[in-house]
Amino acid sequence: MNDDLAALHDRIDRTNELLLRMLAEVAKTPSTHAIFVDAGYLYAAAGRLVAGTEDRRAFDLDAEGLIDALIDRARTIFADSRLLRVYWYDGARRRIHTAEQQTIAELPDVKVRLGNLNANNQQKGVDSLIRTDLESLARHRAISDAALLGGDEDLVSAVEAAQGYGARVHLWGIEAPEGRNQAEPLLWEVDSQRTLDLDFFKPYVSRRTAPAYEGTTARPTREDVRFVGAQIAAKWLVARGREAMMELLPGHPYLPGSVDQDLLVEAEGLLQYSLRGQADLRRALRDGFWDHLQAQY
Repeated sequence: MNDDLAALHDRIDRTNELLLRMLAEVAKTPSTHAIFVDAGYLYAAAGRLVAGTEDRRAFDLDAEGLIDALIDRARTIFADSRLLRVYWYDGARRRIHTAEQQTIAELPDVKVRLGNLNANNQQKGVDSLIRTDLESLARHRAISDAALLGGDEDLVSAVEAAQGYGARVHLWGIEAPEGRNQAEPLLWEVDSQRTLDLDFFKPYVSRRTAPAYEGTTARPTREDVRFVGAQIAAKWLVARGREAMMELLPGHPYLPGSVDQDLLVEAEGLLQYSLRGQADLRRALRDGFWDHLQAQY
């Protein structure tokens, strides 16, 4: 009987020792945070605040500089925590990265996740992507804190899912010139709220000036423009790869709006001539772009 009691005490002592070791390891493990950016909210709210417009085509965003600023801000708030990564959620036609989204995706510690973009340039599926990532990371204890830059009421379920697994969710907003740009139910659910003001965004948002090409350069020929279209297609193919090209080809002769806009802007820069209102030259530009892609098929 005494031997059984001694053995029981011995097992209890070993169990207690194991628990103490586990607690010591947990105490040494740093907490981890991640930053979740709803780019649709960011562009609309920051554009209105700094440039006076929500139209992405009317202003430039220094995404790299802004992401670094967000990381620095998180570092001061979560002083004893390490960054997992920045998640950047945006929309794109048929989920094909734009040139800007590709550049952002190549930044260190940044993961770009794309929802779809409908005919009215509205994001679809972004909120569900945020929920999936927040819930998964919280469930696997990959993060203890989440900084969420967004404002849509549909994000409430994402917040609740992460909190259900013990993560704390901190809502970051962008100063609104008037009223609010975040849904009240979202504000009620989060663990804390912070607002980033005009001074924070000023260095990273700048309004575009209208191209001054018209009248400074002779009108290019259709062949000149067609050649430029092929040049840009060659660069596009190197940057995106054959898989992206295969996704684009079924849409011929139409280009996704984001690709068409990037093509126009880059061509005007190379030609030093505005193609706005030049329907014949715009067609030549697209023809040159398609000709090169189809030649590689």
